[in-house]
Amino acid sequence: MYENTFPNKRFKYTLEFLKKHVKPNENILDLGVANPFSKIMLKEGYKVENTKGEDLDLDFSSVLNSEAEVVTAFEIFEHLLAPLNVLSKIKADKLVASVPLKLWFSPAYRSKTDPWDRHYHEFEDWQFNWLLEKSGWEIKATKKWSHPVNKIGIRPILRMFTHRYYMVYATRKPNN
Repeated sequence: MYENTFPNKRFKYTLEFLKKHVKPNENILDLGVANPFSKIMLKEGYKVENTKGEDLDLDFSSVLNSEAEVVTAFEIFEHLLAPLNVLSKIKADKLVASVPLKLWFSPAYRSKTDPWDRHYHEFEDWQFNWLLEKSGWEIKATKKWSHPVNKIGIRPILRMFTHRYYMVYATRKPNN
């Protein structure tokens, strides 16, 4: 996935946001297989365990068996058909998650060769907020940023100032 590009800006903003809301001594369950950002978290002193590549629409075992205090989900929920289900099952009290925002000038991403590398959802911020609220989370902080590309054209110009990513820090609502 990162063969030709490395999302330095996204990783920088994600790490800054994580450091602001999660202490390195808190155990993290990172939804998704080990990836370049989970390695960055480990390097920064976080204790990170990843899920094993199971279909999180159907198999919640990693989430249900985890004793982590924090769950991270960076660019995961857009790949799920029903993210409400796994979000509702999380036992941790803290969640740090990011999703791509829907761009009015670009269709949802879809790899033609990798069935796991497709976006079923690309969210508007209010949709992701509603999803979190409905699954028992209370949003405490958010961040948005753009993702410029080094190409020429109308869409690359729009990407320079249109927010592409949305990150949320949330805590479990009492009695959930």
